Amino acid sequence: MRVKSNLKAILNEREMSIRELEAKSGLKFETLRRLYNDETKQYQRDTIGRICEVLDVEISQLLILVEDDGE
Repeated sequence: MRVKSNLKAILNEREMSIRELEAKSGLKFETLRRLYNDETKQYQRDTIGRICEVLDVEISQLLILVEDDGE
């Protein structure tokens, strides 16, 4: 099992761009882009907390457990 970012699905559902989330959250675009593309290896608590706060989602909605694809 591995942790996967669900940010892409959340933003797509809300028709929100990474740039819009950047403006609302005050987080760096590159940080959000990596999370959006599920390229983040380590998750900063403050970053995850801020995204959850801005999007009004639970951590369990933003970060999900998936079967390891063998990478």
